[in-house]
Amino acid sequence: MKKGRLEAFSDGVIAIIITIMVLELKVPHSADLHALQPLLPTLFCYVLSFIYVGIYWNNHHHMIYMVDRIDGRVLWANLHLLFWLSLVPFVTAWTGENHFAQWPVIFYGIVLAMNGASYGLLARLLIKRSGKDSALADALGRDWKSWLSVLIYVAGIASAFYNPLISMGLYVIVAMIWFVPDTRVERKVLGKESC
Repeated sequence: MKKGRLEAFSDGVIAIIITIMVLELKVPHSADLHALQPLLPTLFCYVLSFIYVGIYWNNHHHMIYMVDRIDGRVLWANLHLLFWLSLVPFVTAWTGENHFAQWPVIFYGIVLAMNGASYGLLARLLIKRSGKDSALADALGRDWKSWLSVLIYVAGIASAFYNPLISMGLYVIVAMIWFVPDTRVERKVLGKESC
């Protein structure tokens, strides 16, 4: 199967996810700066989640660009990733509105971990479909960032039972790890374009 519909559908779903997140932000009813103070946790969660969704969109774009064809398993794995991404607006709003309370932070971490795991599954299926000697397999290598991210998410979930702010700090660390563009994939993409 060709990949065009998968790319278009994924881009549309991710655009809707970002739109839903921004619509959850409530405007203060006062014009002074103190009116923003109760909204700071919500704004923080929005920015962090926006960065996460952007990271997934960027990496998904590069990964799909590197393959020529997909199959039914890839379609289902992609839907699995989109399902977990679609829960990001819910846990973002819940965590922000409850000022980093224990259970919202735990569920935020679970959703982030499942996003990471489902992205890793999609990557493995794309590599399997493309071959172990493909440019994608070469670019991703052992994919230490994905494994490290899931471990940090699990640590964040466990930390929330003691101090949810430590968990949020760990979630920020994972975003920082991924915020730096993955040049391995980018180099391969640029190499593919020059061919």
